[in-house]
Amino acid sequence: MTVARIGVTPGDPGGIGPEIVVKTLSRPSELPPAAYVLFADPRIVAAEEERLGLRLEARQWLPDGPREAGVYIAPVPAPGWEAVQGRVAAENGEASFRFFETAVAAARNGRLEAVVTAPISKAAWALAGRPWRGHTDYLDQFYPGTIMSFWSERLRVALYSHHRPLREAVDAVRKDALAGFLTTLHRALGKIPGGPFSLLVAGLNPHAGEDGGLGREEEEEIKPAIDAARRHGVPVTGPFPPDTVFLRALGKQDAMVVALYHDQGLIAFKLEAFATGVNATLGLPFARTSPDHGTAFDIAGKGVADPRSMEEALRLAAVFSASGS
Repeated sequence: MTVARIGVTPGDPGGIGPEIVVKTLSRPSELPPAAYVLFADPRIVAAEEERLGLRLEARQWLPDGPREAGVYIAPVPAPGWEAVQGRVAAENGEASFRFFETAVAAARNGRLEAVVTAPISKAAWALAGRPWRGHTDYLDQFYPGTIMSFWSERLRVALYSHHRPLREAVDAVRKDALAGFLTTLHRALGKIPGGPFSLLVAGLNPHAGEDGGLGREEEEEIKPAIDAARRHGVPVTGPFPPDTVFLRALGKQDAMVVALYHDQGLIAFKLEAFATGVNATLGLPFARTSPDHGTAFDIAGKGVADPRSMEEALRLAAVFSASGS
């Protein structure tokens, strides 16, 4: 049986990434049939297996070999493989970057249909001398205009801007750029099962500016952007007050909120689906998903991390892979 090839990276070795990956991949029968390829240092994987008392039964991955369901490992040597647990460390940042870089290269070369990434530490990447602000920022150099989106059973959110200081994010709300974003998002969602999706744009100011009384961005930038996108066939409405727009989309399978900056979207989303939500990068020739949480250094190495978001990330990657997203 030919199946999708889904690359998996364990994230920062000092966080909970290796734990949730081992917990999830140790039960492949509970996941959609796929070739799950773990890009990691085998010593890190073995140490986590020993800690948890689990075994992956992973086979060596042969990129040009048969595409059969199961768990595979693609060895990627890590510097200082005995991870510093529970805190930011340069060697952990370098290791997590190498795992991700290698998996992305395989996807770009057509050897994977999807990449699923456990959490990394942006601070650790910086200590390791890696300039990107995260996975999405790295991917954007190859595929400009990639979009960070979040998926759960009851809510879907796309971020107009993500890892930027708030002042920069506000300054970036400009009609031409926002209209282009809405058009690009609509095009990317056209490849996703369950569509077509309607877009609900959040306002920037309280009460969506209250007709200009609480800020002019809605009148001067956001409404013109929505009108321009509509003229290009994008099913988009708004701007809606930010404190109610998520209620409009909650439980509607064909609706997606467009949040104008990171926390505007993520506070609502994580309140609704912290344990099971999935981060998905749109606009790539392959699927890329991840859990919606971070490295959780405070519980690293304790064996208590919840793997459900990782499980859902793998499931969504399988769905997106089947659709050719």
